[in-house]
Amino acid sequence: MDIQLDKQYQPHEVEKRWIEYWDQHRLAHADETRDGETYSMAIPPPNITGSLHMGHAFNNTLQDIMARWQRMRGINTLWQPGTDHAGIATQNVVERQLKTEGLNRQDIGREQFIERVWKWKKESGGNINHQLVQLGCSLDWERDRFTMDEGLSRAVREVFVSLYDEGLIYKGDYIINWCPRCHTALSDLEVEHQEKPGHLYHIKYPLKDGSGALIVATTRPETLLGDTAVAINPEDPRHKGQGGKKVILPLLKRELPVIEDSYVDTEFGTGALKVTPAHDPNDFEIGRRHNLESINVMDIDARMNDKAGPYKGQDRFEARKAIIEDLKAQDLLVHIEDHVHKVGHCYRCKTVVEPYLSKQWFVKTKPLAKPAIEAVRSEQIKIVPKFWENTYFEWMENIRDWCISRQIWWGHQIPAWTCGKCNEFTVARETPSACQHCGGTDLVQETDVLDTWFSSALWPFSTLGWPDQTESLKKFYPTSVLCTGFDILFFWVARMIMMGLKFMDDIPFHHVYIHALIRDAEGQKMSKTKGNVIDPLVMMDKYGTDALRFTLAAFAAQGRDIKLDEDRIDGYRNFCNKLWNASRFSFMNLEDYKGTCELEASEHRSLADRWILSRLNRTASDVHQALEAFRFNDAATTLYKFIWNEFCDWYIELSKSRLNSDNAQEKHATQNVLVHVLEATLKLLHPFMPFITEEIWQKLPKEGISIMTAPFPEYDPGKEDSEAETHLQWVMEIINAARNIRGEMNLKPSLKIPLRVKTEDSKKELIAKNSAHYIKELARLEGLEVGPAVIKPKVSASSILSGAEVIVPLEGLMDFGEEKKRIEKELKKIEKEIIFLSKKLSNPNFVDKAPPDVIEKDRQKHLDLSEKQTKLQVHLNTIEQALA
Repeated sequence: MDIQLDKQYQPHEVEKRWIEYWDQHRLAHADETRDGETYSMAIPPPNITGSLHMGHAFNNTLQDIMARWQRMRGINTLWQPGTDHAGIATQNVVERQLKTEGLNRQDIGREQFIERVWKWKKESGGNINHQLVQLGCSLDWERDRFTMDEGLSRAVREVFVSLYDEGLIYKGDYIINWCPRCHTALSDLEVEHQEKPGHLYHIKYPLKDGSGALIVATTRPETLLGDTAVAINPEDPRHKGQGGKKVILPLLKRELPVIEDSYVDTEFGTGALKVTPAHDPNDFEIGRRHNLESINVMDIDARMNDKAGPYKGQDRFEARKAIIEDLKAQDLLVHIEDHVHKVGHCYRCKTVVEPYLSKQWFVKTKPLAKPAIEAVRSEQIKIVPKFWENTYFEWMENIRDWCISRQIWWGHQIPAWTCGKCNEFTVARETPSACQHCGGTDLVQETDVLDTWFSSALWPFSTLGWPDQTESLKKFYPTSVLCTGFDILFFWVARMIMMGLKFMDDIPFHHVYIHALIRDAEGQKMSKTKGNVIDPLVMMDKYGTDALRFTLAAFAAQGRDIKLDEDRIDGYRNFCNKLWNASRFSFMNLEDYKGTCELEASEHRSLADRWILSRLNRTASDVHQALEAFRFNDAATTLYKFIWNEFCDWYIELSKSRLNSDNAQEKHATQNVLVHVLEATLKLLHPFMPFITEEIWQKLPKEGISIMTAPFPEYDPGKEDSEAETHLQWVMEIINAARNIRGEMNLKPSLKIPLRVKTEDSKKELIAKNSAHYIKELARLEGLEVGPAVIKPKVSASSILSGAEVIVPLEGLMDFGEEKKRIEKELKKIEKEIIFLSKKLSNPNFVDKAPPDVIEKDRQKHLDLSEKQTKLQVHLNTIEQALA
């Protein structure tokens, strides 16, 4: 068996080659005609405007691990790809293009603008998919979908019309979140709230009867121009008897009623609330209850309109300043206090959002939310980690109607037509020729488009062909898992559950795995403005894709944000190199091997052979259990420890003498175990590191066209060998003790040392004697004594183990005088560092102001130095005893 591996692993050439190979052999393709168990996932569709960021890399690495694992288990696996049309984001990109040409969308008209967007999509919209391929994502690219493709557009119209016909979609006046820059409504979830320093303005509203004034506190005095009442709490003793009176609206002099409503918070401000139904969602609800007029005082650019009197034409913030000055002049401003409050911003352009009264389309969500709540409460759908369920319930139980109309051009145009004759709506799946109410033919379609999340809510079933009852839909719906970030739990996850239950009469997925956020090494959120963004494409180019993927998996602890450090990616590149070098060693020792990777029956296995096979079996079990429970970090850590510590550092070292043995049967038995364990290890690691594992696996004497479809190692209770594990564990403890003494006593690695193991335990004595060749080779010994009669010389170093003492006689192994000087010098240096850190950690200024991770780092350093000091002191005592 003549196998060659390059001296060094070259990820870029390897990755390109296997991406092409997997695609040519259609290895990620799911088969809807195949019988048996299925496993399916729908990718959270990235925006077509997007480029791969670390959040994408993390989320899709975890999904790919699951897909590759299930595929290797022999399960018919579909990982559904696709992209989202991203209404506002995509329109903004193309509008910026037009701006460079001196144009805007109104200049070219709707039809031509939409053509420009499709052209842009064709040229640039596929970047994110190419980057996912680079990441190694084994999506079924033959099934790639787009939320604006013909099939998904048909599904959107079907859902809209069905909900409208059931009275679950309506158009009405409503307070919406309005972006004056993007000129569109935003759902509550598309508004980002930030704490900002502001002011609370206390304003006099004089009572009409002249008996005084009500003092009203507001953060937005410009909206008082649209006030239609002042509200007080009927339980508030400060305002007893004032309900039903009239006040005079400052500046505009309109009469306003004083109404009583229990919504008014008696603890906030003065307990008197200005009610502006057209410019505040809570005021809008109060206005509905009390039949108040809604006066909109702004236009779509957030400039004051003709209802704003003398302030017409002013920007809202200019008007605020002018109003404050006028209130002061009329002695109606009592005082201004500093006030920190949350201000809503558009999630796209960051403009301050304006609550705005307008006609919009809405979905009645409460009837849809009820079964969606029950699906999670009854554990038909399990959310992992479980603590996210409470957040889900809280939001769903207080859900508001969903504003689904957007005042942009790119997206699914609402399938509703207004009749010029009777002014009624006709809502239809196809463009109607006549009004369904009066038969009129003067029909004009709604110009608004649907919220991007409307089409995304149908993703698990629309991508599989719904509303047609396709074979793929029957085979792969409901999906198995949805893997996503917590930031779209309500944007997307909750809405998919509602729509899946409504239109498929079934849940869209069985599990929702919610992963944490990726932050920088200091725990800060990554952002371009902070300059702390780690680009996954740069990391893949620098360290190889497998190193990045394994880093992300190793950090994926449930419920804990990830502090990503480039040094860790570099560390896992070293892991790739360790595996590569172990494989090169294995291949060099298999030149005369005539077998395969299948484990042969043999009576010639060594203790090390038996041990590694048992450890492999347990590792397969641990990895399987971790992946079943979405504990990606535990699976990755288990594999890392097995490969680096047990396979490379122990088994390969323990096997070297046998691989060079003249005993053909023993040599063949160890070669067979070596190649079997290497292949099984590659298969266990493949979902995490697909490229390097495929490259090595292809050179092994195995069956199959790719490791992607090779059977994943399964745990077998019959392969447990507790005796081998216990025996070799004891041998390793002796070797480690000898190595530690060598290090602590500063004995050269090349120096062969004598070793004595004093034990009264006859079983341990026998194991050590039977494994003496392992201990001598790996601990570099010139001699080994084991038993109860072993004598411990006065000048020696020792280590206490369970049931034994490991002893190294030191006479003749070192210059005690020189060693004493070295230790004393080292102790002085450590003492200085400990004093410096002790002062630092006891300084209140440092402890109160330094970041927690910096303090923790210094505390750990102090602890490590103290431990080192103790060990050196013991070593010094031994040397002084020798000199005495």
